[in-house]
Amino acid sequence: MSQRLSSLYRHAFVTGASTGLGRAFAEMLVADGVRVWGTSRESSRLGELVARHGPHFTPVALDLRDGAAAEQTFRAADQSAQFDVVINNAGYGVFGQFAATDFEPWREQMEVMLVNTARLSHAALRAMLARNRGALVNISSLAAEFPLPFQSAYNVAKAGLSALNESLMLEVAGTGVIVLDVRPGDYRTDFETSVRRPSADFTPRMARTWAAFAAMMRTGPDPAHAAAALRRALLRQRSGTVRTGRFFQAVAGPFLARFGSLPLRRRIQARYYDA
Repeated sequence: MSQRLSSLYRHAFVTGASTGLGRAFAEMLVADGVRVWGTSRESSRLGELVARHGPHFTPVALDLRDGAAAEQTFRAADQSAQFDVVINNAGYGVFGQFAATDFEPWREQMEVMLVNTARLSHAALRAMLARNRGALVNISSLAAEFPLPFQSAYNVAKAGLSALNESLMLEVAGTGVIVLDVRPGDYRTDFETSVRRPSADFTPRMARTWAAFAAMMRTGPDPAHAAAALRRALLRQRSGTVRTGRFFQAVAGPFLARFGSLPLRRRIQARYYDA
């Protein structure tokens, strides 16, 4: 019989747990005997998980647009639960031309997805190091390595988060804490519907790229695939990077990036998104 996560971890905190990858992570953890505190901007969106898992799932209202309030919410929950798994997953996309739209949507996205996610990481890591146990999991993206056309702030936030993860892996070495940098590709989630488009004006290039992006989201692997990859990484109890998704994105793409030239990589990306 395979080892269960509950033999290593007891309580988990998962942001963005109402849909998509966050929900898949929460479901996976509960199935393995871990009690989960899952967040959404509106706790009512977590009702189905509460009904399905009862006392094994606790809904938490948390909005990353307010970093101070989000940190306070996390600290209050951690005081009683003492989380040994924290998964920073919440996020969203903004699709548009960087120079053709106001700067505010880009600033807000970087603050929410990089600065405020780092703020939660800071609070979680302090608590874990004080207890000398735990796993900090930050959900980055393969966009950190292969930037998405017309989603510049998303690319910056995810690249910055991966850089933070790499730094933290070095800092926690030799302790009872691990850091996982999870980089998913396109999965079959509702992420496409959550993408904000600050301008209604689409150039032909933008329209082609959006169609390619939407098609890849609709035909991507099921989120349970990403949850299984995270489960394996948690069981290994070692810091590291987890690339997951369809074969080209998670395996072939990184291989070409490592051994191919930068101009080749750029040509492949442009062709892939029809940009």
